[in-house]
Amino acid sequence: MPTVDNHPDRNVIRVQLKQNHVLKDMNEQEWAELEQHLLVVDCPKGDFLLHQGVHEMEQYFILDGILKRVVTNQQAKEMILRFADERSMETSYAAWRLKTPTPYSIICVTKARIVKLPLQQWIAFLDKHEHIKQAFELDVMQLMSDIMAHTITLHLLDAPGRVQRFVRKHPALFDRIPKKELASYLNLSPETLSRLKHQGKI
Repeated sequence: MPTVDNHPDRNVIRVQLKQNHVLKDMNEQEWAELEQHLLVVDCPKGDFLLHQGVHEMEQYFILDGILKRVVTNQQAKEMILRFADERSMETSYAAWRLKTPTPYSIICVTKARIVKLPLQQWIAFLDKHEHIKQAFELDVMQLMSDIMAHTITLHLLDAPGRVQRFVRKHPALFDRIPKKELASYLNLSPETLSRLKHQGKI
């Protein structure tokens, strides 16, 4: 896996990274320090970036494509916690801090390009740059808050309400996520999602 500075698309990748919510306020010295640790990975649809229950963790920044965070129970039933696309990130930072195994998997919903580094290196970098650490931890808290809000709405809203809320909060993702995946996230059957669309309720 090439690092950013050795990648043939490095100029495009650098532009994409500088649009990331967490990284956008870094200065050139901070970029130079971080970039040497960043590996560029092209992932096929369905690829696992992280498996639930492991202790080896990495930090991911998404350049292209869509990822999902998934919890699986002992009966192999899955629950999608969130989707993430360009300019955002995925992490298991809370598990690292708590010294627990990863509580979820991270999987590519579509073909994706990401940059990654070991979480230990990312945390060491954050510990030297307080303003980036604050932006990152705020983003982590926002992600956790969004997941909690989504989980609550699964119980409080009816099927059309759940879909309408998703469209309102994530308009750019609605047509990019396979309907089977979206239905699973909203705790609907694909048939129900299709029926709601044909009835004009979403």
